[in-house]
Amino acid sequence: MSKNLTKPNATKILSNVAKEHTFYFCTAEGVYTGIFAFSLEDFADKLRDINESSILFHYPRGDFQAWIRDTIGDSELADKMCFIQRDISGEQLRQELLKMVQTRISALKTQKQEVFPVEQCNNEGLCLS
Repeated sequence: MSKNLTKPNATKILSNVAKEHTFYFCTAEGVYTGIFAFSLEDFADKLRDINESSILFHYPRGDFQAWIRDTIGDSELADKMCFIQRDISGEQLRQELLKMVQTRISALKTQKQEVFPVEQCNNEGLCLS
């Protein structure tokens, strides 16, 4: 059975998206904060400091989940995010989201770094065993 040399899904999920697909943080419909995220890691960084009103605006609408599922390509994380308790404070929501995203990033980085022995691979990078 052949396996890829690297884990393409982890690499894709951790990659930067094109400028037109970045996540733009707002605090209300049409009220842009001037802050955007271009990758899952950048999203986590911005989530740490973004005004909590932006989190309270986007989360209930499913904006974070939709961007992570449809643009980043991580349905697993998006689905998990849907189960965060809805009647918590903005700061508690931030911490729950941040913990979830950081845990996922760590898992993806570990998966991405798993490399099979190169001597057992063919020219296309597929393992022969």
